[in-house]
Amino acid sequence: MSQRNREGKRGARERLREQRERERARAKRKRTLGVLGAVVAVLGAAVGVGVVASRTDDDPGKGASGSALVPPRGAVGKGRLVIPSGKSEKSAQEGKAGRPGKAGPVTLTVYEDFRCPGCKQFEDVFRKTVHELQDAGRMRVEYHLVTIIDGNLGGTGSVRAANAAACAQDEDPAKFRAYHDVLYRHQPQETRDSYADNGRLIKLADQVPGLVTPAFRRCVEGGRHDTWVRKSNDVFAHSGYASTPTVLLGGKSIYGDPKKPLSPNKLKRMVLAADRD
Repeated sequence: MSQRNREGKRGARERLREQRERERARAKRKRTLGVLGAVVAVLGAAVGVGVVASRTDDDPGKGASGSALVPPRGAVGKGRLVIPSGKSEKSAQEGKAGRPGKAGPVTLTVYEDFRCPGCKQFEDVFRKTVHELQDAGRMRVEYHLVTIIDGNLGGTGSVRAANAAACAQDEDPAKFRAYHDVLYRHQPQETRDSYADNGRLIKLADQVPGLVTPAFRRCVEGGRHDTWVRKSNDVFAHSGYASTPTVLLGGKSIYGDPKKPLSPNKLKRMVLAADRD
């Protein structure tokens, strides 16, 4: 074989190798930005989750417009970044009269993004059970609203929906719970930023009796809680948790491990066992 032919074949191999490297790099970038690369087992089914791969604001205390951070009514926790849902500790204790030593209902902590399909899967599977445990005073839920999908795919639907949910909390905690459920039942496809439309969010709020007041409209349209939402997302991004939904019971992660799938009945057993401790 001539020297020229050998060099020509070597050059072709090098070009093929470089092309394959470029294709692998593109595939890796797509996986990183696609947010569906993580898989969670729930009742034996795989679902998509939101994965932290987004930038955070340099100044988490301010939104894009520099507006003040305004927590919704009744927000609790450090920085008042948590929306509680369920019977208060006081009312739960009153319902447990004659059972001394009880510290109140166990807490389910949920980090969610209203655009996240994995969050919708969690809500669709566990909604009824969560409400039953809440209404029985066995469990209290603390919601942390985050915006991973906005950061990964672009758009503002996560922020807009979270702000609207916080506006519902301003009206009435019971309306927050109802509206929270409406938003997940009507969640658009992940790549469609339909929740960026305030009009769409207000129209969905009509499904919650008495929610759409002039004050609610102003809150949604004016982005009253946008900076609060961004602060909540920034804290989550630095929390050590990497995806939504992140679900903790009594501070311990209980959801998303394929080796230990969670079911509604298992959640009930865990809550009741914690209640007996």
